[in-house]
This record gives sequence, structure tokens and C-alpha cells, in this order.
Amino acid sequence: MFGSGTMAAPSTMDETTHDAAAVIATDDHWLQAEVSGDTAYLAQLLLPSYRSVSPDGSVHPRAAILAHAAKNRGSDQARRQVEAWRKTHPSHPSVVIQGDTAVLSFQAGDAATPGVVRSSDIFVYVDGHWRALYSQHSAVPTK
Repeated sequence: MFGSGTMAAPSTMDETTHDAAAVIATDDHWLQAEVSGDTAYLAQLLLPSYRSVSPDGSVHPRAAILAHAAKNRGSDQARRQVEAWRKTHPSHPSVVIQGDTAVLSFQAGDAATPGVVRSSDIFVYVDGHWRALYSQHSAVPTK
């Protein structure tokens, strides 16, 4: 249920530009907001119809993402878990933009699963900001 971005501090990159760098910066900020419990940022980022589909096929609506993030407020446990997972599951972002729609995909960067997509986020550019519409996460088997 966490955004797919890196664990760096929220980017100083302008998230309002209509380009790939802004999509990645928005996703990075998203992850920071989830692990820190910044539900105000998440509420404006996630469109009302936002859905996240987990590797097991379960669907998590916007309200569930906000509730989950709220539980992280005041604790660094989620951040530590995500950082540990990322160390053992490296990935690389790629962005495709068509009009006002962006697809951000994270491909596995480890030797066991090169080129395999771990997750994708769909963003739409609305009123000068990238907004999340849909996420799909996959279970990448290790060899």
C-alpha cells in the first residue's frame, strides 16, 4: 500500500511541472507522506476514485490508504520497514507521459529479476498538479 518512491526526504523538485521529473518527485513525496502519516498531503494527492491493487488482487480505496497512513503518524516503524525492504529489493523508475496521463513504473534492479515491473502508478495532471488515480503492485518471484 505504500507509494513506490525512494526514501529520500521530500523532494525540493517542483511537483507542478508537466514532466517525468515532477511525476517522480510527486511519487517520492507520496511515499514520505505515507510513512510519516501526512494525511493532508495524501488527501490532495489521491483522487477520490483512487484504487491500489495489491499483489494478491485485493483492492484498497483512497480511504484505506489514508487510514493506514494515519496509523504511521508519530512513529518511524513504517519508514524503517520500507527502508529495509528497499535495500533488498532495488528498483528503477521510468515514466511515460501521454497528454495529461503519466504511468510511473518501477522495474526490479536486482540480478535475480532484471527488467521485471514491481509496481506502476497512474497519475493525471489536474489543475497544475499530478494526482494519483490508480496503482498496481506485483509479486516478483525470486529466482
